[in-house]
Amino acid sequence: MTERRFQELVLEQKDRLFRYALRIVGNEAEAEDVVQEVFIKLWNQRQYADQIDNLEAWLTTLTRNQSIDKVRSKHRRTEPIDKRFDMKDAQISPHRQTELNETLELVKTWIDELPPKQKEIMHLRDIEGLAYKEIAQMLGLTLDQVKVNLFRARQAIRQKMQQTEKWGLT
Repeated sequence: MTERRFQELVLEQKDRLFRYALRIVGNEAEAEDVVQEVFIKLWNQRQYADQIDNLEAWLTTLTRNQSIDKVRSKHRRTEPIDKRFDMKDAQISPHRQTELNETLELVKTWIDELPPKQKEIMHLRDIEGLAYKEIAQMLGLTLDQVKVNLFRARQAIRQKMQQTEKWGLT
């Protein structure tokens, strides 16, 4: 891998890897550290980079492993969704914005309650926009396992949302 290709790859992947690491470690500084460590590993192993079939999947897997290691060493929880996804809109009334914020808090809580695998797959698919096949490669799962876990995660969130609406809590 040339230095130019490495720089291109860093520019292409850094934001996506940062969001993924942030979702796992829950801290911006630690997520930056994780991504930096991933790119250092890539640079140190650049002579083997051409042998990797799917470099994006390899980087995501490495980011996942580094993030999990960091969480295990620090025993931290993930950062709330609302700190990363600003939903403010000048045309939304303050009342509606409050409703949206409350709903977002509920959804965030429900996502955090999901089993780890479901939570991770939901993040990769619904936030990062990765294909099922890419997620399966990254996590070492079959395509069916990815689809089933994502279906179950979405179904759990949907059911909780329906229960909340039924009881008028949003």
